[in-house]
Amino acid sequence: MAIPFVDLALLHAPIQGEIDRAIAAVLADGQYVLGGALTAFERAFADACGVAHGVGMGCGTDAIALGLQALGVGPGQEVILPANTFVATLIGVVRSGATPILVDCDPATGLMDLDQTAAAMGDRTGALLPVHLYGQMVSPTALLDLVRDRDVVLFEDAAQAHLAEREGHRAGSLGDGAAFSFFPSKNLGSFGDGGLFLTPHDSAAATARSLRNYGAPRKYYHADRGTNSRLDSIQAAVLSVKLPHLQHWNQQRNAAAATYDRLLAPLADAGITPLINRSGSGHVYHLYPIRVRPCDRFDRDRLQSTLEAQGIATGIHYPIPCHLQPAYADLGYGPGHFPHAEALAEQLLSLPMYPGIPDAALEQVAQAIAAAALG
Repeated sequence: MAIPFVDLALLHAPIQGEIDRAIAAVLADGQYVLGGALTAFERAFADACGVAHGVGMGCGTDAIALGLQALGVGPGQEVILPANTFVATLIGVVRSGATPILVDCDPATGLMDLDQTAAAMGDRTGALLPVHLYGQMVSPTALLDLVRDRDVVLFEDAAQAHLAEREGHRAGSLGDGAAFSFFPSKNLGSFGDGGLFLTPHDSAAATARSLRNYGAPRKYYHADRGTNSRLDSIQAAVLSVKLPHLQHWNQQRNAAAATYDRLLAPLADAGITPLINRSGSGHVYHLYPIRVRPCDRFDRDRLQSTLEAQGIATGIHYPIPCHLQPAYADLGYGPGHFPHAEALAEQLLSLPMYPGIPDAALEQVAQAIAAAALG
């Protein structure tokens, strides 16, 4: 059978009626921008993450850029982030006016290398920006140790880690701020673009609300140099319907990943290895990447083509690390600067992963990989 990379129709079918009613309620209310539906979702999502304030924005990139600005991070300061992330993380830092400082990743998990992070910290460090990549958090204990007794903002990119947990902490609750994306394929996805900034700080939340709304804390009074980046009411209403189901959906993802782990374990000697889960049930598996180590007859791209020919959709996250993107050549990095990120860019292949994916589909994917790897 054909196996999609993500199946949103399967996800939405059981709650479609509830979604339709929520959208109809917004249409009847007429508050399409900054309405009650947005306020209700901001409160519900912040509560779910255990944080005081949520500020809905137009996308996750804006949540990073405006969130950093709201926390006072900007020109003259450096923000440390991993080279192994989607470029939106880097874009958010650049838009804040701060200088991005990249570090390599842990090849076993794909997550930010915290030893390199510690070595990169200096007098100009304004913020650490760990990315909870693929649905797994960077170690909260280690991150909190890095910023303890330092005047450094801890800002989480949790765009792929909705309700993820590790070491007794939930994603978005560690430090001064966090950014989430609600792109449709995320664990909690809207019907378009959307994002949210979380913060425990009253003043940062107030500034972020101003920045997202033309810099106006009240109508026609522009106290900040802001922009237009507001999560609209219909998207907020859809997200409010889906939020109560998120924990269960995450558990289904985690269970599917455990099945993949079991089925793929015999292929380790053939060079097929999943990334390591150091979070147990707290890993929410937005993605399930495997590492495909190349040999004379076999590599990641050939495996992807083989699976595609059998109707199995896959993805590559991400084929070009941030430091090798042409638009950011001026940062001064080049090939060889971050060897682990570069190796993962050449070797990672993300397998189909979504709530409700049938066991038969997981077995079919694993069998197809085994046939290709073992020949």
